[in-house]
Amino acid sequence: MFAGRRAPGRWLLWNNASPHSRRGQLAESKVTMTNYHLAILKQPYLDAILDGRKHIESRFTKTKREPFGQIQPGDKLFLKISSGQVCATATVAAVKAFEGLTPEKIFEIKQKFNRYISADEQYWRGKADCRFGLLVWLKNVELIEPVRIHKKDWRAWVILTEKEDFGLLKSGVIKCRNK
Repeated sequence: MFAGRRAPGRWLLWNNASPHSRRGQLAESKVTMTNYHLAILKQPYLDAILDGRKHIESRFTKTKREPFGQIQPGDKLFLKISSGQVCATATVAAVKAFEGLTPEKIFEIKQKFNRYISADEQYWRGKADCRFGLLVWLKNVELIEPVRIHKKDWRAWVILTEKEDFGLLKSGVIKCRNK
């Protein structure tokens, strides 16, 4: 069996062992890897996460953007204040993705989940024309010693890699726990 990396956290196996599979057939593996993400949040939303009023981080966009399709339960998040420091970590408990959204579907999501998202009416009005949505349930939220990173772009979410980790994965900032 040969394993090869396809996308963050997803492994493909060349499965030659089964008599029922054709040689070289790709089969999804149940083996997953923890991915690390940097989520940038406005101060009120970060405060709501830290004090337990907000349990779901939501992302709604007009086009597919990170982390859509690239986040899974067990992944670790670094939480950063917009224009500020990384000050907390969290673990992804669950993920729900939406495609082909309409204003009506977004209204339904608001009705069903806003008590966990803690967004105001202005937020929802601004998301009415989005076509993609992502709800990320958070658990094990922990404050960390604030870390200043040098991020100069406008991305509100970054999947961390060896080449682009802003020093967060190398600095020992996080505790590698699987809660």
